[in-house]
Amino acid sequence: MKTTIPEGARAPTILEATISLVALIIGITTSILIYGLDPHIPMVLGVIVASIVGLRCGFSWTNIQNGMVRGITNAIPAVIILLVVGMLIGIWILAGVVPTLIYYGLLILSPAIFLPATLLICAVISLATGTSWGTTGTIGVALMGVGAGLGIPLPLVAGAVLSGAYFGDKISPLSDTTNMAPAMAGTDLFTHIRHMSYTTGVSFAITLVIESVLSFRYAAAEGNVERVETMLATLDANYTINPVLFVAPLVVLVVSIKKIPAIPGITVGAVVGAIFAAGLQGASWPDILNSAMYGVSSETGGNDVDNLLSRGGMDSMTYTISLTMIALMFGGVMERTNQLKVLADAILARAQSSGSLITATALTGVGSNLVLCDQYMSIVMTGRTYAEAYRDRGLAPENLSRAVEDSATVTANLVPWNSGGAYQAATLGVATIAYMPFAFFCWLSPIVTILFGVFGITIKPLNEEEREKSEALSRATIRDVAG
Repeated sequence: MKTTIPEGARAPTILEATISLVALIIGITTSILIYGLDPHIPMVLGVIVASIVGLRCGFSWTNIQNGMVRGITNAIPAVIILLVVGMLIGIWILAGVVPTLIYYGLLILSPAIFLPATLLICAVISLATGTSWGTTGTIGVALMGVGAGLGIPLPLVAGAVLSGAYFGDKISPLSDTTNMAPAMAGTDLFTHIRHMSYTTGVSFAITLVIESVLSFRYAAAEGNVERVETMLATLDANYTINPVLFVAPLVVLVVSIKKIPAIPGITVGAVVGAIFAAGLQGASWPDILNSAMYGVSSETGGNDVDNLLSRGGMDSMTYTISLTMIALMFGGVMERTNQLKVLADAILARAQSSGSLITATALTGVGSNLVLCDQYMSIVMTGRTYAEAYRDRGLAPENLSRAVEDSATVTANLVPWNSGGAYQAATLGVATIAYMPFAFFCWLSPIVTILFGVFGITIKPLNEEEREKSEALSRATIRDVAG
């Protein structure tokens, strides 16, 4: 990863760069785990420490501020998606879309098969649409309601939803991350997907077995029958439950398959929901606007239903948006002042074998999600940092792109202050720390790719023709990113 140091400044030492990282992690973990506080202010303190280190190294305040601005700029697409998804959830609840999905889910799914079924449903939808965020924001929300009705702990449900959603995000040719990783590494899309299928297949198969075993524990949950019947009666009494409401999620699915970008695609789903809210539920125009802005405060009289359906609206995303922007300010400062490069170079210097290089790549992908707080920035940084090293070691670029996706893409949602973790927690209504242990696919993926690297499984060597092609692709990609 080549960066330019302004005149009069110097590269930070490994100790200085580590101080910034440790200050962030200690501040956040202390705030969340010990005091149960929000991570926002500790993250601001992390930005302050990173800025002080940058000033100490001779970077001007203008340079540091530009790094913050660049970080925030990278967050803008995610912020827009957050706002639109919040609007969609509020409208879909008012329209009866989410209640209908929950209603039929309670009728069809049983505790014995729920977790593996959730994993597979989310995997198929995410594979077809190429978006984990879209999957969790639509069908994922409904499945959370079904799981609650069946008496399955919500962190378990969230873990199954996320495991399936990130499987598709990781391997679908429609996914932006699946396209970005090979571009950074210097290979083509379908070579990347084929090579990644080995590690992804193993991780997904293990996850499916775990979910099946966990779900079997709830097979005899007969005590939930009365609860399910009560929820069904409450939903039926307060909403017009009609299969035609499945059109709304189908529209979102179709526009995603047609490669319409996430923001207009989700907006179309919200518009369809608004039409159903007026036509089937008799909602007024002010009701629809209020649900889009402030969400729905359910007052059906059934505690289970009210807890599930009192949510949504753009206003509900302000916590997540502020967290995302502060996090990316920190990442921007760390990148602009070369602190990230120093940390990455220290890791690379210790990677002598192919296995250790792949291990270093995976650890950098995970670490970048901790520091840069955005999976796209993590993919770019990790891919650019190691591309030349893989060529020098005679390794094909698809080894790099696989390691990047197996780490940077799938672990973003496991970090509470990462834009991915903040979004998923806000959307699914379960804290990141709570669902983290149960998002099996997401933390198994980097472990599996490291084991494949250490034992030399499906590690492809680089021939001369591939070397020239990889170098050309990398140069073109870096020019595009810099532009």
